Parts: sequence; C-alpha cells; structure tokens
Amino acid sequence: MKTFHCDKCGQQVFFENTLCFNCDSTLGYQPDQRVVSSFEMLADGNWRSLNPTDAGTLYKQCKNYASQQVCNWMLDADDPHELCASCQLTVVIPSLWSEKNHLFWHRLESAKRRLLYSLWSLGLKPVSKEEDEECGLAFQFLEDGLTDEAVMTGHDNGLITLNIAEADPAIRERTREQMHEGYRTLLGHFRHESGHYYFDRLIADSDWIDGYRKLFGDERQDYGESLKRHYENGTPPDWEQSFISIYASSHPWEDWAETWAHYLHMVDTLETAHACGLSLNPPKASEPEMVITAPPLKIDSFDEIIADWFALTYVLNSLNRSVGTPDSYPFKLSSPVQEKLHFVHRVVLAQVGQAVEVAD
Repeated sequence: MKTFHCDKCGQQVFFENTLCFNCDSTLGYQPDQRVVSSFEMLADGNWRSLNPTDAGTLYKQCKNYASQQVCNWMLDADDPHELCASCQLTVVIPSLWSEKNHLFWHRLESAKRRLLYSLWSLGLKPVSKEEDEECGLAFQFLEDGLTDEAVMTGHDNGLITLNIAEADPAIRERTREQMHEGYRTLLGHFRHESGHYYFDRLIADSDWIDGYRKLFGDERQDYGESLKRHYENGTPPDWEQSFISIYASSHPWEDWAETWAHYLHMVDTLETAHACGLSLNPPKASEPEMVITAPPLKIDSFDEIIADWFALTYVLNSLNRSVGTPDSYPFKLSSPVQEKLHFVHRVVLAQVGQAVEVAD
C-alpha cells in the first residue's frame, strides 16, 4: 500500500485514519484518486477537500462514516448514493445489538477496504450485485446462534460470507491452532475468498484454464469428496513441496484461492516497502540485498519480485524473533509454489493492461 500524509500539516497518516492526530484535521479516503485527504466541513454539511490536486471540491462522508464510524471513505457531494463504493458491496451487516458486534463490523469493513484497495490497484475493481446480479460481488457478515446452522465463511457465486467471530482475535487464534495453520487473519480471509470470485471471473471458461489445470489440478473433481478426504485422511506429509498451505492441498479451487491470497499478500507488502523507501544493504556481499525499483506490478521480472520478497521476509522474521514474537511470515515457497504465484502474476498483469502471453 502507498503511504499517506495529512494535506494540512504533512504528518504521516494511515489508510484507516479519520483524524490527523497532529493538527486535528478530518481525514477521508478518496478511492478514485487512491489518496487520503484532509477536509473541512462547511455550513451546508458538505466537506471541502484540502488536497492540492482538487482543493475546494465538495464531498460527503459515506453514511457509515458519518453515522456509524465504521468507514472513512468519501463520495462526491452530488453522488446519488449514501454509501461509498466499499460499503455498497456489504449486503448484510451484523446485528448491532451489542457494542462488541459493532466493533467486529468495524474490523471486518477495515479489512475489506484493504482488499478493495489492492483489487483497484490491480485493475480488478468489482461491481456490486445491484449493478450486475450475475457477475457482481457482495459481502455478508453473519454470526452464529441466529439459526440452527453454523455460519461458514465462504464464497458462492459472487457472495462472500464472513463469520463475524473471525473478527475476535482470541477466537481466531484458537481456530488457527486447532487447524494447525501458520497464519490466519481477517485480511487473509478476504483475500482468499476473493480468489474464488476471481477464479470465476478470470480463469473459468477462459484461455487460461489449461495452464491453470497443469499447475493446480483439475477443478472438475468432486469438491465435497475432496474436502472429506482432506479432513479424514489428514495432510500429505510432503505438502510443502507443492502447496503454499495445508488447506491448499484439499482441492485445486482451494489451491488457487490460497495462492491468489498469497500473491496479494506479497504485492501489498512490497508496495508498502517501496512506498516507505525501504532497502536492504547487508554487510556481507553474499547476503541478499533489496532495492525495490518500482511497485511489483511495474516490474517485468517475476524473479526480481521473488528475490526482493525473500530478502524482505528474512528481515521481517528476524525482527520479530528479536522482540520475541512469532514469525510474521511463516511460509515456504517451493519451486512449484513459485510457478503458481508466477501464473497468478501473469493473469493479473493481463488485467492491468500489460501484454502477457496466455499459458499453455
């Protein structure tokens, strides 16, 4: 992700901020410009931008910003919608009977907006189900106990369901340990489920499908039976030789979704490192250096991306171990996994307008 600054005082701010803590300016994200800007409220209730590129332009806060404080996105003052482009995609929110549910909703929306930032950057801006019922994207955030059936996080024809319990760090960590996972985050869930959505949009019934099947397997095998075998027989002992995660080994659809999520993980982190001007210059010439010359989608060589990634994650894990916390990057990228990531990279480059030859 890019870095952001307050237009009024120049203070660094985060993507999620609604207030500059240095000068008390109100902040809001403008998705079309991909910037966090400072605003001042006018007597008529509109907000005037202080961003030099559109200073004086009038905006309004998303309804979920103004009344619920779970958003920080802005809309043009004359936009007919009350909700921003992100909140329009959420078709079911948690019951707000408790302060805890409101907090969970806030966390879910924050993670979803980070996913959408990535998708827009990749030329993959989704449309809502209201605009396109068949191909649109929607989210629903549900909780257990309201029906007899447990809420299952998943994707179904463009509708992504998240169990709001995933927004509770204690529950999420307990689930991670029970599932023997090295990594489990809200943002990771959104990235994974978006992978299922974009499989339908980009891979299924496309020229990419043959190349996909060579790397990931034939997705036409029975999904339910594959999951049943996965949970009954356990994980293959050599799963790390071919898969990015244990769950990726369950079915080709899940392999794609896990690999897609990991690619977004890499692209976002490398873009942040580039935006911060981060470089690595180790004292020994044999140790990996890192000078990110451009964000990942502007780098032609996937090998260069992987080299930067290995160097960066070594430092990230070393820093975490120095302060006594688990590795921030608990993954191994075998050669087959790198091939799959490269395939995802090529599919994405085709969406951002770069000439890419379709894999055989």
